[in-house]
This record gives sequence, structure tokens and C-alpha cells, in this order.
Amino acid sequence: MTHATRRGFLGLASARAASLLPAGPGRAAEATASAVDDSCILTPQSEEGPYYLDPKLVRADITEGRPGVPLSLQLRVIEAGSCTPIAGARVDIWHCDAHGLYSAFRDQGDGHNIDQTGKTFLRGTQLADAAGWAAFSTIYPGWYAGRATHVHFKVFLDEHTALTGQTFFPEALNEFIYNNVPDYTGRPKQRLVINANDRVATQADPDHRAYCAVKEERDRYVALLTLAVDRNARPSADIMPSGPPTRAPWIKDRLAALVPGLRRSPF
Repeated sequence: MTHATRRGFLGLASARAASLLPAGPGRAAEATASAVDDSCILTPQSEEGPYYLDPKLVRADITEGRPGVPLSLQLRVIEAGSCTPIAGARVDIWHCDAHGLYSAFRDQGDGHNIDQTGKTFLRGTQLADAAGWAAFSTIYPGWYAGRATHVHFKVFLDEHTALTGQTFFPEALNEFIYNNVPDYTGRPKQRLVINANDRVATQADPDHRAYCAVKEERDRYVALLTLAVDRNARPSADIMPSGPPTRAPWIKDRLAALVPGLRRSPF
């Protein structure tokens, strides 16, 4: 997908959030406190999932040439309750590419026959600045069977994991991108699991505290999320799924699940 095509697409699709902080960690730190008043509550822990790997790459741009819609993911690490920024916190993120593939692992893809061993795309680490911000340049994540659109993150304090979680994206925007942007289209299977019936989204984060806010800029999207952690919490093992995964409930009314506020049940 060319830069010109992306720009034209981004001019058509909009996912603005009224409470978003301005783009860029420096400018974001100067925004009004009202934008993050509800973000000082502890961010829920979530499962790490099967695809975590630390390639020890401290970098802001994690794209490595993977095609897709440009995305700036901006995460702010604060202490729950006091909202104090935690400078120097280590933030790791990782996510799949436009076709649902993670780097470094085998047996992937719609046919479970794609090997990405030895690759490191869409993974990276940043250290939070004085205002708690860690920013990454990446692409809008794709999807794979059984899961809604998401990006994984980890926050480390003093060498221990303070938070493991996943952030989710506006479902109407997901639907538009996956049906209209060539980098994401042409999949042999239908996307059946969305935010409304994803077991991680509904069980680990029923209050949507880890859902990112997204806005449109001229040539990219900007996704922003505040990560509130407990600095004094004792380190614990990362949450992993126990037992076989529960089957996602069938979505009978997809429009109701995609569009917030429609007064009808999607199930």
C-alpha cells in the first residue's frame, strides 16, 4: 500500500476521541488533567499469550518494513491512585502484522503453515520519559482466528513485571480497515471474534480500562493509553490461560456489536 494511498484512506476514515491527548509524548504531557482523570485506576492484568519474546531491541520504530496503516502507539506509565508518572519504566510491546502473523514463531497463519522464526518485526522496548511516556511507531495490527484486534504490552519496574496486558481498538475502525485497505484484505477466513465476544477482552477487562483511544492525523492514526500500575505490588507470575480456551459466543447481530449505543443485543 503506497504512502499516497494510505493518506487518502486516512482522510476518509475517522476514529476521533474527544479526550485524547495531543500527539507526541512531549505535547501530551502538557494536556489538561481532565483527559486522564479516569485513568488513575489500576490497569487490569491480562494474559501474556503464547507469542512473547524479548529480542532486546530498544527502539521506537518497530515496523521493519511490514506493510500496513501507520500507527503511533503512545503509552503513559503512572502510579495508580496518585497518577504520578513513573520515569524510566520499561515498556515492551508486541503485536501481529496486517495478516495476523507474529515474528519469531512458527505454525502461524490461516493454514498454520507459516514460519516466522528468527524475525523480530513489530516488537520493541522503550523507557518512559520524565512524564511517563513511551511511544512506538508501528502499523495498525491485523487479526488472527480466535482473537479480537489487540496489542500486547508489559511494564517492568526494578527488573520485575509490574503489568502484563493487552489493549483493544475501536471495532468500527477495525472493520473498515480490514474490509477496505489492501494490506489487510484477501483473507480466506471470516473474522468472527471481535471485542464483544473476545474472551480476554470480556473476562480480563470488562470495564474497558485497557481500550486505547484513537484519533486520525494526516498520515497516520495515533492510539493512546494510560497504564496505571502499583509500584509496591509484589512481583507475581504472568497471567497465562488455564485449561482449554473457552469458545467465543456467536455474534448474531454484527452491527450492534460494532456500533456503540445501538439498543439491541449482538448475541
